[in-house]
Amino acid sequence: MKVKEKVWTYRDYLELNDDKRYEVIKGRLYEMPAPHFEHQRVISKIILSVRNFSDRNNLGEVLPAPFDVILSEDIVVQPDIVFIYKDNLKNIKGGRLFGPPDLVVEVVSPTSYYRDRYEKFRIYEEAGIKEYWIVYPGEKAVEVWVLKEGKYELYSIASSEGKVKSKVLKGLEVELKEVFNEG
Repeated sequence: MKVKEKVWTYRDYLELNDDKRYEVIKGRLYEMPAPHFEHQRVISKIILSVRNFSDRNNLGEVLPAPFDVILSEDIVVQPDIVFIYKDNLKNIKGGRLFGPPDLVVEVVSPTSYYRDRYEKFRIYEEAGIKEYWIVYPGEKAVEVWVLKEGKYELYSIASSEGKVKSKVLKGLEVELKEVFNEG
């Protein structure tokens, strides 16, 4: 939901004085509605897979939203999940990440489809985020996009009972029936 028509900056974002969640995308402030149960369940299952893999291999940190990722003065996002390699943890200052994480995951909802699939896709691509997972709970599908020569290309896709693979986290495979099962 678009909140204001002024051009918002990171500094303006920091001055917001309420308990709501926001993102700044190309100078526009968006209020982030509270996620619903299915959205959070899917996130928790993906985090569990990524965290277990990362911890076993001592790779870095996996964090859920809300966590501020400052990509530029007019772009502050809170991806549903971020992964940051150990070597890049130095870019966390004041509890926020300044610069691109190594991998982001967005779980699409009806109200976020355009922003996640098109706006954030371009933003993450331009910011140099190496891998972007787009999760579609309604379709029980996941797309994994990887950066190649500055542009995203589809690396892995699965629906319902397939597996998706990560290029950034070499060896990580996530079984979709584990992500989308209701038990």
